[in-house]
Amino acid sequence: MSATHHPQLIDQFGRVVDYIRLSITDRCDFRCVYCMSEDMTFLPRDEVLSLEECARLVKAFVSLGVSKVRITGGEPLVRKNALSLLEDIGQLPGLKELVMTTNGSQLEHFAAPLKQAGVRRLNISLDSLDAERFRSITRVGDLSKVLRGITAAKQAGFERIKLNTVLMRGINDDEALPMLQFALEQGIDIAYIEEMPLGEVDHSRESTYVSNDATLKLLKAHYQLISSTESTGGPARYWRVPHTQTRVGFISPHSHNFCESCNRVRITCKGELFLCLGQEDKVDLMPLLRDHPNDDQPLINAILGAMQIKPKGHDFDLRRNAPAVIRFMSQTGG
Repeated sequence: MSATHHPQLIDQFGRVVDYIRLSITDRCDFRCVYCMSEDMTFLPRDEVLSLEECARLVKAFVSLGVSKVRITGGEPLVRKNALSLLEDIGQLPGLKELVMTTNGSQLEHFAAPLKQAGVRRLNISLDSLDAERFRSITRVGDLSKVLRGITAAKQAGFERIKLNTVLMRGINDDEALPMLQFALEQGIDIAYIEEMPLGEVDHSRESTYVSNDATLKLLKAHYQLISSTESTGGPARYWRVPHTQTRVGFISPHSHNFCESCNRVRITCKGELFLCLGQEDKVDLMPLLRDHPNDDQPLINAILGAMQIKPKGHDFDLRRNAPAVIRFMSQTGG
């Protein structure tokens, strides 16, 4: 398919959607406290998109003008044969950026093949540099494995590598500075992400919430940070550390709503097209894929129609007792 067969995806507010985040599995080898419950029930295999269906979806969106695709999970690299999907879509005409979010646990083995398949940038979730604390946050994770994965990713030569760090008061908020120091030493980027109220977890998010304004103030007391207009096509606002390669990003769904310029939609591993991370508006694409195996037109019509129900923004409010959205982050896709 050529990227010029159809008009670009434009929502009811005039925003162009040119970025999709596709979850290829709800499974993960970690159980991070802000992302999953300790005892998760995962989807049966037949309720998850096949890799062929994932590729078909990506090709349909790229034909509609999408130029950036982020593969997420759960942990995408625990999906069997995930690499074959990336090889299938990595060279699509019109696709400018194929990127991935990962917890880093599998990168030691997959970094070089991912780069070869066409993945240009990696986001690696990392919330602590202390091995015991890392295990506590992830419930099962091995920090040394992730650090070896980061080294392998650097050696593979990705355009950019970025750490994603969720700071939580009383849990790891004292690591804001060490995390930045680590990013500087490694010559990679870092983004601080405010915890999002998705799914029922075993702590009060209001009690653990750390605002990015507070984090930025702390970092500025120790480093010269220069505001940057750079963008990677997502919601992060960036600062530069002079005389280094490192960019410091802040993703602030609570304190600085980023909805005005939202250019993205998310597809779950069940084929649900969510028009907003913080709302329940969705369109089920899996039945269209399975009922019309040789005809993409119904799928394309549904995607085009979905643009008219994309909401103006999310509604995150920490004062509510219940989560803003019941589904877990791992279900929507990182």
